[in-house]
Amino acid sequence: MKNKTALILGATGLVGEQCLKELLASRVYTKVIVVVRRKPGIQNPKMDTIITDFKDVESLKARIKADDVYCAMGTTIGKAGSQVAFKRVDFEIPLKIAELALWNGTSKFILVSSLGADASSSVFYSKVKGELENALKKLKYDSLLIFRPSILLGDRKEKRTGEAIGRLLAEKLSFIFAGPLKMYKGTPVDMLAQQMVKLATGTSKGVRIIENKEIFELAEK
Repeated sequence: MKNKTALILGATGLVGEQCLKELLASRVYTKVIVVVRRKPGIQNPKMDTIITDFKDVESLKARIKADDVYCAMGTTIGKAGSQVAFKRVDFEIPLKIAELALWNGTSKFILVSSLGADASSSVFYSKVKGELENALKKLKYDSLLIFRPSILLGDRKEKRTGEAIGRLLAEKLSFIFAGPLKMYKGTPVDMLAQQMVKLATGTSKGVRIIENKEIFELAEK
């Protein structure tokens, strides 16, 4: 099916920007709705940009209409300033958009989660990621694709010291992550974005969790 509309959250972030490029290049989508806090660096006739501070997500309801919704929205506790603010960005806003989109007829939701996402985790970051996954499952989308990448490899505009160190180690020591350790290998954002759009434009139904190892395996096919 072509002539579809995609909606993307987090299009100015590391994964989101790359995913936006893939969506704009795809022949499947004739329109891409971009919901962001600030104007994205990419401009394209296919884009319909919604700039919002997300304080009143409900007010966006009439414009959250798409066949497929891609969510690459996320932050860090350090940048957010508190666990409450972090959960607002990584759980509350994505879930509310998912609810509004479903109400408006969206059938497919594609989420960038994280390796180790688990609602019962003692690690707050992993716990919130897992809670969002569980909440989305309860919405009963026709298709829910959950990607769980490892450390994201790419050129991030904003500086995150901890992530920068992790990326450096993941790149320099990539030869270590083979066999059983492949699940921990750093995930190139271009590869992740390509597989997100590839699977989303396929015929997947129900809930599918794509762990980091599978992201690499899909890219190798």
